[in-house]
This record gives sequence, structure tokens and C-alpha cells, in this order.
Amino acid sequence: MFDLVVSGGTHVLPGGVESVDLGVSAGKIVAIGAPGSLAALGAVRIVDAAGQIVIPGGIDPHIHCGMAMQMPNQPAPTISGPPEQVSRAALFGGTTTMIDFVPVDEEQTLQAAIELREREWKGACYCDYGLHLMLFDHISPSKLGEIPEALQAGFASVKMFTTDITPQRMAHMVPFGDIWEVIKVVAKAGGLTCIHAEDNDLVMHMYEKLLREDRMGFANLAAAHTTLSEDLAFNRVIRLAESVEGAAMYMVHTSAKTGVAAMAAARDRGFPVYGETLHQYLLYNAEDYKRPGGQIYHTYPSLKFPEDQAALWQAMRHGAIQCVATDEVCCPLEVKLKGSRIDDVMGGNSGVEPRVPLMYTQMVRERGFSLEEFVALVSTNAAKIMGLYPRKGALAVGSDADIVLLDPRRAGPIRKENMHESDYTPWEDWDAAVWPSITIQRGKVVVEDGKLLASLADGQFLPRKIDDAIRSRPAL
Repeated sequence: MFDLVVSGGTHVLPGGVESVDLGVSAGKIVAIGAPGSLAALGAVRIVDAAGQIVIPGGIDPHIHCGMAMQMPNQPAPTISGPPEQVSRAALFGGTTTMIDFVPVDEEQTLQAAIELREREWKGACYCDYGLHLMLFDHISPSKLGEIPEALQAGFASVKMFTTDITPQRMAHMVPFGDIWEVIKVVAKAGGLTCIHAEDNDLVMHMYEKLLREDRMGFANLAAAHTTLSEDLAFNRVIRLAESVEGAAMYMVHTSAKTGVAAMAAARDRGFPVYGETLHQYLLYNAEDYKRPGGQIYHTYPSLKFPEDQAALWQAMRHGAIQCVATDEVCCPLEVKLKGSRIDDVMGGNSGVEPRVPLMYTQMVRERGFSLEEFVALVSTNAAKIMGLYPRKGALAVGSDADIVLLDPRRAGPIRKENMHESDYTPWEDWDAAVWPSITIQRGKVVVEDGKLLASLADGQFLPRKIDDAIRSRPAL
């Protein structure tokens, strides 16, 4: 007898779309059979998926929980929503795995930073989670020496910034020489380098220029964080990595067609670079800054232009973009609306909950993506790139039983009062063609009929190891 059987419905399996039964025991998918066949064998619970789309749990590879952000003219830093708050929303929206960051200050050892982050997360997250390392400032030789051990412990990816982002947010940027040295160490240790890539000289020049011209309103953000900046930074850091044997890169929150072009050219040369975009960039552009409360649509780098959106959508089809993430920064509406200038608007958004149903709607219903393409972009590709596959991101025998039922009968507009992240949503009134009726994590029903059934003890840390195939060539 199985612990759980998900019977019937349209299942998105690694081999294609089929109507099947999934048999679950001890938190794993242990059998796949014809519709009704496993249910006939018996289970503690049988879930009838008729009329629904059954997918592996969503994976958001770019989340910021409990992050301190000091914005200009504010007496104290804003702390983004904790893992408890964000993971609850994730489960309601069909995301069962999140990957956040271990921020490592310049004077801090990696081990000290990891231990601090582990204390903040252990027993405080409803869903499963992994952690990237995130390095700032100058990287000392001693810190370089600490990286291999951290990667071997399951912190398999390292993020760095090529910019300070705004004039007041100093101490983010890692100098290019130090980036180069980190790439060498990460490559040798079998990890993945993740880059926030903007050209710092150009970004800071544009802030100074816009200040002189009295164009500091936040509607001018795309003039500060330009498509040219993305062009210069993507090409520079990719070429740097191409000089390192065994290097592989993941470009976070790609926003412009220039970034897409840089990645596509590198992939054509055989370099393993992978691209992430955000649903903000796909569905909002710089004109939306001019709307009332336009701050709610902002994240860094800025929203760009319709031609950039078109390039991002095309890249999701031809392969330069593999993942749709959120760059989640959960904060109250009051905080999102507090800034009014290009240098004081809060970045990030409350987006983890609607991501999966919203992207189903926009990909499958509106643009004709296949169900397999949709699942790849919101789950499977992130699992493969980040070293979680096939444990995560697949409805396959041996995989964790992270299963989401998307129900077309729950279609309707997205409303802030139905969300579980914050007191606003940037997706107010957007249509969702489906919504999860049930979210299952490692065989346990954790959300059903709008009720949270998970406990904070359910979320597990996921050590990761990047597959050699991902690092050796553009594998996706």
C-alpha cells in the first residue's frame, strides 16, 4: 500500500505529458502507472487529479529573506520578510523549493556567515531550501582558501556583484580582478558562479548626470540602469570566465536584450552560461514606473523596454534564458512606496506566490508554450543548473514527491487579500488561468483548499553539487 497516490489528471513527466497515477511512499515517488492502476492497489490517501495539471513543485532559485537593506533617508535598515513568511507564500503558490543566500561580509569568514544563516533558517522555513554564498567587496587570499570547503558542504554556487547598484549602496561591488580569482577557485572546486552584472562606471556616471539634469524621479530608473550597462558587464564578465578552465556561470535577473545577446553568443562558442530572468521584466517595462504607485513594479536592475521584453520571451524559447525567478524581497507596501527618487526606491518584490500560476497563464495560455517548456522554466531547469536534479524538479521514480495540482477551476484575478506575502501585490488584477488546489512536499500535503498544513519543521536544507554536464557545456 502506498502512502499517497495522485490519480489521473495531466502529468508533466520528464518524458512528456501523460495521464498517469503517481505512487508515493516515504516521501518519494516510487511508482508510475496507468490511470487508476496504482489507486486500485490502495493507499492511505488517494488524490483525484481529474481535470487538473500535475507538475513537480516549483523552484525559485533567487530569494532574499531576512535581508537588511539600508535605504537613504531611513533611520534604520529595512529587513525583508523572514523565511517563515516567504516560504508560506511559496507553498500556497506551488513553489516547494527556494534558494536564498549566505551574505558574507568582507571581514567575516565563510564558516561564521554560514553558521549565522543556518541559525536563522533551521526550523524557520515551511518549504525546502538551498543557499548560495554571496560575496562582497575585496576578496582576501584567506577567504579564497575557504571557498572549496564551503562548496563541498553543499553551498555550491557563489554570487558576486559587478556594481554598487546605487551611489548610497556602497560595499556591494567585487573588483574584476577579485571576481577572476573567485571564478578560478569556484571552477576548480566544481561550483557555479552567479553574477549580478551591470557596468559600475556607467551606472554611477548616469546617476551623476541625472542629478545634474534634475531628473532624479524614479521614473528615470531605466536611464540609470541602462541596456548598454548590461551589454558591457555581461560581455566583460563572461569573457573573464571564458579564460578559466572549467568555469560555468549563471547570470541572475537578466533584464535586457543586450544581456540575452551576450549569453547567446557565449553559448554559441560553447561556454556554459545560463540565464535567469524575472516575471517583472517579462510583464512590466519602464513605462509602468509612470503609473500611480509605480514603485511597486521596481527591482534592480531597472525595468527596461518592450524590445527587451520581446528578447527575453524569445530567449526562453531558444535557450539563452533557462529560469524564471523572482528576486523576492518581501516588504510592506509602505516601504515600497517610501522612495521617490532613482536612488532611494526599494528593489525587489513580493512575487513568489503568484509566480507559478502567473507564468502558466502567460506562457501556456497566452503564448503557446508547451507544458514541458513551462515546467522547465519554473522548476526543472533550476533543479538541473543548481545541483538538485533529479531529487527536485521532476515527477520521476526516485524523486522527492514534490507535487502540485494546478486547477483551472480556481482561475481568476490575483488579489492582494488572497496572497500570503505582504499587504500588496504587484500583480493585482492579473488573471491566473490556474491556481494550486493541492501542494505536496516530500509526500506530505502541505497546502489544500487554501489551508496551510505544513509545519516549520518540514523545511529541509538541501546540500547541492553542480553536475559536471552543466559545467562542461551549455547543457540546457
